[in-house]
Amino acid sequence: MFASYLIGLREGLEATLVVSVLIAFLVKSDRKERLPQVWAGVGCAVALSVGFGALLTFTAAHLGHTGQELFDAITSLLAVVFVTWMIFWMRRAARALSGELRGKLTDALQMGSLAVVVMAFLAVAREGLETALLFFASVQGATATAAPLTGITLGLLTSVLIGWGLYRSALRINLTKFFTWTGLLLILVAAGIFKYGVHDLQEAGVLPGLTTYAFDVSAVVPADSWYGALLAGTLNLTPQPSVLEALAWLLYVVPTLFLFLRPQRTRTTPTPASASPAPRPSA
Repeated sequence: MFASYLIGLREGLEATLVVSVLIAFLVKSDRKERLPQVWAGVGCAVALSVGFGALLTFTAAHLGHTGQELFDAITSLLAVVFVTWMIFWMRRAARALSGELRGKLTDALQMGSLAVVVMAFLAVAREGLETALLFFASVQGATATAAPLTGITLGLLTSVLIGWGLYRSALRINLTKFFTWTGLLLILVAAGIFKYGVHDLQEAGVLPGLTTYAFDVSAVVPADSWYGALLAGTLNLTPQPSVLEALAWLLYVVPTLFLFLRPQRTRTTPTPASASPAPRPSA
């Protein structure tokens, strides 16, 4: 439930920020008549995301055992790619997001009503499709189907409330720090999804070593205990992983955390040649 809540909160807040920036720009520029077009684009993006999630669920339900394991593995690996790209992209673009969106909306307003709808649709659709894919991948490792749905719903509702509070200037939060901490947690979630994708490939017979275990701590961390369920539900950590699963988790977490926590380099503007002092003439 926590992993699904985190996915809903992170992706939902990104989409909410996009929508709030667009709405605030239209309101401040006295173009409120364009608001229905923004909401139309948002509605189409939400419908596409829900339809994409339903398509994933329908496809997985009508496959055989091997085909379903392969399908789950592919969606899990794709989810890891998307969430990793999203984490690093948001780390770089969080500060400039507002200005970039306002510039795109200005161009869309000059092109016409349909351009505004398309611009709002594209701005939200990416987040919605990522949410559907990540949610589907995280659900595969869950034992109870209600908990992930409840978690992602609560996460989306929380993101809407935060976005509304920011729009009304009732909340002042440091978005850079917010995306840094949620990014760290999502890296651990993505590592668990990657581990589960490797497990699915082993179940399908694509990778060997399904019964070659790296360790067994089921006596200390029973799978049916509340803390065992918490670790499995949040980070997809199981008490008896295979060697390949454990290696996959480590091979993802270590370099990704290193790159994410590494300080960003600030580019220095080179001094023009004309600004350099002229050499003194020799005596």
